[in-house]
Amino acid sequence: MGFCWTTLQVSDLDRAIAFYRDVAGLPVARRFGGGGHFIAFLGDGETKVELIADAGRTPPGRGEGATLGFRVAALDAQLALCAEKGVAVERGPMSPGPGIRFFYVRDPDGFEVQFVEESR
Repeated sequence: MGFCWTTLQVSDLDRAIAFYRDVAGLPVARRFGGGGHFIAFLGDGETKVELIADAGRTPPGRGEGATLGFRVAALDAQLALCAEKGVAVERGPMSPGPGIRFFYVRDPDGFEVQFVEESR
C-alpha cells in the first residue's frame, strides 16, 4: 500500500496553485476540469497534493486540524522565500531537539503548512 495524495478543498485554484508551486516548490503535475469543477495535482514524487475548486461548493473554512509538512534543504532560505512571497510566519522557527528546525505558515485557504529542516 502506498499513500497517494492529500486533497484540499480550496476557494481559488490559481491562488492555491501559486502557493504550493512558488512557496512549497511543488510542480503542477496535471490540471483539468470544467463546468465549475477544477482539479490540480502538484508534486513530482510518489505523494502529491490535490487541490479542488468547485463553484458549487464552499470550502470548509480555515483548514483547522491538519498540517502539511515539507522537508527543505535550508530553513533560512525557506524563511527568506516566504518573506519574499509575502507569506507570514505563523509560528517559529523552533528547534524542539537536536537535528530538527521548523516553522509554520498558512496557505491561502488557512491550511497549516510546516517547513522542516532535518540534519542527520
